[in-house]
Amino acid sequence: MFNKNLKLIIAALIVGFAIYQFIEGYVGNGIFLILLAAIFVFLYFRNEIILLAFLKMRKQDLEGTERILSKIKDPEAALTTKQQGYYNYLHGIIHSQTNLTKAEKFFKKALKLGLTMDYDKAMAKLSLAGIAMQKRRKREATMLLNEAKKLDKQKMLKEQIKMMQQQMKRI
Repeated sequence: MFNKNLKLIIAALIVGFAIYQFIEGYVGNGIFLILLAAIFVFLYFRNEIILLAFLKMRKQDLEGTERILSKIKDPEAALTTKQQGYYNYLHGIIHSQTNLTKAEKFFKKALKLGLTMDYDKAMAKLSLAGIAMQKRRKREATMLLNEAKKLDKQKMLKEQIKMMQQQMKRI
């Protein structure tokens, strides 16, 4: 919705007005304004459109996710580096159903820009391993699968990794 720098400017203005409210003796107003500024700071680090896209993705609505992500016109200007990583990660998941070449490009870009959670990194590497396996690049797929296995600390992807290893033996 708002540019990332505009969010910080709005937060700074709200904090300034909150300080004025404290000086005037309106402590309740000041506290409320500080909390309001905290929302803008939170949205600087966690983009609201990407949060909505993750909610749509959780419901398995790929068309809705893509529609929400299309509202971000210029990801390089509107998003921080980590948010750009998740933007590309979501696009990779969407395109992994239809266009493997595009999905591979998005997943590689997401890993290059950086993903915060180890689970997301493992999922991206597992998806890249699946794409490499479909393109008959066994060595690359094995390497990516091993990296995904190391990153999957909670063993949430254990079944998918096992299944992919069995498919690799057939190649």
